[in-house]
Amino acid sequence: MAAGNHSTVTEFILAGLTDKPELQLPLFLFFLGVYLVTVVGNLGMITLIRLSSHLHTPMYYFLSSLSFIDLCCSTVINPKMLVNFVTEKNTISYPECMIQLYFFIFFIVSESHMFAVMAYDRYVAICKPLLYNVTMSYQVCSWLIVEVYMMGFIVATAYTVCMLRVVFCNAKTIHHYFCDIFPLLELSCSSTYANVLVILCLSVFNILAPTLTILGSYVSIIASILRIRSTEGKSKAFSTCSSHITAITIFYGSTAFMYLQPSNVSSTVQSKVSSVFYTTIVPMLNPLIYSLRNKDVKVALSKIIEKRLFCISKD
Repeated sequence: MAAGNHSTVTEFILAGLTDKPELQLPLFLFFLGVYLVTVVGNLGMITLIRLSSHLHTPMYYFLSSLSFIDLCCSTVINPKMLVNFVTEKNTISYPECMIQLYFFIFFIVSESHMFAVMAYDRYVAICKPLLYNVTMSYQVCSWLIVEVYMMGFIVATAYTVCMLRVVFCNAKTIHHYFCDIFPLLELSCSSTYANVLVILCLSVFNILAPTLTILGSYVSIIASILRIRSTEGKSKAFSTCSSHITAITIFYGSTAFMYLQPSNVSSTVQSKVSSVFYTTIVPMLNPLIYSLRNKDVKVALSKIIEKRLFCISKD
């Protein structure tokens, strides 16, 4: 970490999404709307799950944690981006940049592992229903949540410590709208070999572990569903997973689009567009997916609304 103290850069300039003045206001209004929907949607989901005893199950306990992660991840990126739309000089200090990088990695890694935990929960619910209450007890669910956040903590700490060792000299314009790993490494005037090695090793684990867990869980789930004879039974079993499958597809699809582009096709514009979807749109979509495609959430919401209306009319 001592090497980081030799950097001559005390602040960075964020290039932002666009350098066209006529697009600043429309983009500000659009992303302000997206952020407000994200905050209301995720806070609403957390509140609904806490208020409705019908939703006090492991599946919704994990969903509540996912909503918290999405809310925090969006808050790490969006407020600074919105400020940059309405200011002339889009600067961020070196400490603020490192803090943003740390929490961005923390919540993104946590979200990846949370999806794996949710897939395992669906596997137990469908493939081992008689053992569900024992296997997914409150203690087990709590430990799974702790492990998810521990993974985020370990990876974010490792990445950030390595970044603090990087020396930044004269170049200080980040060609992005937030402090991300690779745009920062492009500005380095010291060796980034250790950083790339750490990124490679941890990325392999953080991609393979959740992916294999999700694939293994859903292969077993599909096999179990195919063994169900009644059409109604198959439909009911699949409906418990449909929202989760949709959310996983969007999350990993946007990640793949961002990181698996061929080098000859990749560009700064494409990187920014895919990052916007990955860091801003996905956190907004998740609560909508789980509310619009989930019967339990709809029932719980209608009951709470009816209860509130009854209390108002009674008064």
